[in-house]
Amino acid sequence: MALHPYDLYDVRSLLSEEERAVQDTVARFTDERVLPIIGECFDQGRFPTELIPEIAGLGLLGATLPEEYGGAGLNAVSYGLICQELERGDSGLRSFASVQSSLCMYPIYAYGTEEQKKRWLPDMAAGKVIGCFGLTEPHGGSDPANMKTNAKKDGGDWVINGGKMWITNGNLADIAIVWAQTEDGIQGFIVEKDFAGFSAQEIKHKMSLRASVTSALFFDNVRVPESNRLPNVKGLKGPLGCLTQARYGITWGPIGAAIACLDEALNYSKERILFDRPVAATQSAQLKMADWARRITAAQLLSLQLGRLKDAGKMQPTQVSLAKWNNCRMAIDIAREARDLLGAAGITTEHCPIRHGLNMESVITYEGTETVHQLVVGRELTGINAF
Repeated sequence: MALHPYDLYDVRSLLSEEERAVQDTVARFTDERVLPIIGECFDQGRFPTELIPEIAGLGLLGATLPEEYGGAGLNAVSYGLICQELERGDSGLRSFASVQSSLCMYPIYAYGTEEQKKRWLPDMAAGKVIGCFGLTEPHGGSDPANMKTNAKKDGGDWVINGGKMWITNGNLADIAIVWAQTEDGIQGFIVEKDFAGFSAQEIKHKMSLRASVTSALFFDNVRVPESNRLPNVKGLKGPLGCLTQARYGITWGPIGAAIACLDEALNYSKERILFDRPVAATQSAQLKMADWARRITAAQLLSLQLGRLKDAGKMQPTQVSLAKWNNCRMAIDIAREARDLLGAAGITTEHCPIRHGLNMESVITYEGTETVHQLVVGRELTGINAF
């Protein structure tokens, strides 16, 4: 029996029936609703907001949260498959779902009060309330402890001043999960878009994640009630705990992008005739695509085992760093090489490799650069912090 070209190790057979059903559902959505429009959205620099109700209707927002809060109660592997299939469409779509689920709904669920959970999570799962995650600052980057945004207690409220940068969903968001320095360490706050002094400015002229909203956030004496503070965490472990959740999903997403590039290149190389034979008949093309299949297979097994560890409560941040580093590098290299195999046709957004390659320039950078994740693994090996 012939092997599936995008699953040479039959990883799908290792999935449960529910996990396969989740993958099939999201794959169908990506094929039918995302792929027909996403190239044009990328060209226009437009996020397809019209898809949000459908994404929510499929239960893809906060999918791992309990049903009582609007989630679907899915396991970590199912969430990973959601990320993989969305990113097979475009990194911008996976980024939207990842931020909503892992960076906004998760901290409210993990660090918030019962009142906050009931107020926000069901509407966020339904796509009625969109969130963004305010951690990164213009001067901070890979050093989030170098945070200038501050919150000071004033009576029964908090007053926030500062700014955040490179914030996915910023101008779409109804609420922002904002991390700020206080006299008692870094704390998280739910900032609502209509709070006086809070504004968002969309970042233009991007050559990556063009089908995504990226913004700068500004806080000018923004008064936030105590009831909007996330009370159950203090210090960097709060935002870093959220990032671990999101990075887990990111390890799966690039697999989808790489599969999309392999699929495009494989089909194109069979149809393109040069020197009286299809490009696919040449050794150079076969060597390239065989190598891509090898790297995709390794990434699939890495993320699946990571998901099983997460579902067993055994996942460690270093393991997430290893998988994000490996899988993002895998996808960006395959996208670039697939663009090359397509020749001049590969530079247009009528074909996906250039779009995925440009997107991966962001994905390999955000939520921990490749170098940062390499150093995390190095620290684990040596016991020495080289940051």
